[in-house]
Amino acid sequence: MPMRVSVFGLGYVGSVTAACLARSGHDVMGVDVNPLKVDMVRAGTSPVVERGLGELLSGMVAAGRLDATTSTAAAVAHSDLALICVGTPGRPNGGLNVDAVAGVGREIGQALRGRRRPFTVVLRSTVLPGTTERVLIPALEKGLGRARGRNLRVALNPEFMREGSSLDDFARPPLTLIGCEDEQTIPVMRGLYEGVDAPFVSTRVRTAEMVKYVANAFHALKVCFANEVADVCEGLGADPQQVMQIFMMDRKLSVSDAYLRPGFAFGGSCLPKDVRALLYGARGADVLPSVLGAILPSNEAQVRRAVDAVLATGKRRVGVVGLSFKDGTDDLRESPLVTLVENLIGKGLQIRILDHNVSLARLVGANRKFIEEQIPHIASLLCEDADELLAHAEVLVLGNTGAQAAAVLAGVGPEHFVLDLTRGRVPRAEAESEAPADAETADEISSVATLASRILSPSAPSRTGTLKGGGVDFEELRRPSVPPPPAIPRP
Repeated sequence: MPMRVSVFGLGYVGSVTAACLARSGHDVMGVDVNPLKVDMVRAGTSPVVERGLGELLSGMVAAGRLDATTSTAAAVAHSDLALICVGTPGRPNGGLNVDAVAGVGREIGQALRGRRRPFTVVLRSTVLPGTTERVLIPALEKGLGRARGRNLRVALNPEFMREGSSLDDFARPPLTLIGCEDEQTIPVMRGLYEGVDAPFVSTRVRTAEMVKYVANAFHALKVCFANEVADVCEGLGADPQQVMQIFMMDRKLSVSDAYLRPGFAFGGSCLPKDVRALLYGARGADVLPSVLGAILPSNEAQVRRAVDAVLATGKRRVGVVGLSFKDGTDDLRESPLVTLVENLIGKGLQIRILDHNVSLARLVGANRKFIEEQIPHIASLLCEDADELLAHAEVLVLGNTGAQAAAVLAGVGPEHFVLDLTRGRVPRAEAESEAPADAETADEISSVATLASRILSPSAPSRTGTLKGGGVDFEELRRPSVPPPPAIPRP
């Protein structure tokens, strides 16, 4: 069903968005403080250089589905949904100038005074997590002169368009991403993008704000990675174009979602050794790749942060789930969990470890010699089962996923602190199903949440810690269910 939409900001994103929404059948009013841009749109001329946009604008204006104005009041009166597409230029220190977002928010709020019909404000500008909450919503309420009610909905809708192909990218983006805090907004946004050929993904506002930055940072990282690989290739006599073409043929591991799930540091017999060897070869060719050179220090920083997080609890008895470098193996070579345990032992903490694969390896596996010769002191700390680990520990460190971690998590009591290095990858639903569902259990969970909140993170009431920034933050053990994003077909 056609909607009445206003688009604030007729720069690159706003002009493309307004024209494409009009093409989808919506009644669109563009808004800008620059009367020249408004006049250009009304005349069917594009205010920005973008292939095909001039013709589309002209056609939509001629069809009566697109108009423009400098008046916020007129635009709000015309519409039921406003998209804010104003610029957020960078400051010298790297921060964003969000004055335009705040200014438009206040003007929209003022224009909504006395209005009783529902209205939806959607921020489409690229902003850091928390901007919608700290900047846009207060600005809207300042304009309204009161707290917003149920009739004023707010959402975040980042764009994924590239200059030069934005019309096609709008019609067929990788996904349509909506961040909102109320279910009533979701069907409104589905209706807005009904004609767009892409998976529709809804999530929390801060998550949506962050996704756009993660995407752009990864794009930039890929460019730097490819260029540094080319530098090293040329220094070592390999053809960089052929190397990358062959590399990109691997859609199972290299160009895929493999290794992109947050967790703990990497280890094992391949990755650390091969990164070091590649850097050695680069130095021999007088090449100093900055991005490649930052990989190992970044990985080591994950271990240091985990050590700091455990020490921050002030507790002495620690139980660690997992010792091998990943679940499902007994390989301890360059395992970050071994490094973590050795650091904690060095700090005087009492450590016990649960890893059935390593326990078997101690007796018959290929790692027996390595365990006995390199880390015999750690091997003596291995537990037989989850109950033994739970009985020892004040702090539980989840280093691996799988049944062992789920069993430990199911047995967590009010006396335990949990540091989840897997960042939520332990199968918690399984852990919950094993726990008795009675009032006493519920009381224990409440006690755990209160205790962990008081000691480790006063601002976040829960019992499970994840690494965040330079310290520890806590997220709820039983978070509200958020549907996973639909699978996105790859070319």
